[in-house]
Amino acid sequence: MSQNDPTDHALAAIASILDQPDSRREPEKTVVEQNQVNPGPIVAEGYSKVGPGPMASIRFKWTVRREDSGEYYVDETVGESSVPVVSGPLTEDAAIKFVDDRQSEAQRRFDLLKSEMTGQGAAAINLSRKDGGDI
Repeated sequence: MSQNDPTDHALAAIASILDQPDSRREPEKTVVEQNQVNPGPIVAEGYSKVGPGPMASIRFKWTVRREDSGEYYVDETVGESSVPVVSGPLTEDAAIKFVDDRQSEAQRRFDLLKSEMTGQGAAAINLSRKDGGDI
């Protein structure tokens, strides 16, 4: 993991929250993706995914938008009131892939961090190294 990656900071914050037992905390709820319910081809404009985590205030969200020029951009936010980090211009397919890849990577890192906190870290580290990925 890089030193200045904002994802690392957010995941560390999530880990510290998960590390503190709190009987009053509600169980994690699954966030339904906007386009998951619609059958058929995926439409890039409005395509959105939400990252893992126990609190909406530190959860990542990626949303594709289309400009009048026909180019697509991905807005990446942390929490509900952050200024988005914009990636683009992208093609329609590239924008969807970007969102899917970012969400998948955030989930992988979250799962790794969570497994380390529950004492299964050594096994998770060995698995992640077998596939050639960095930690």
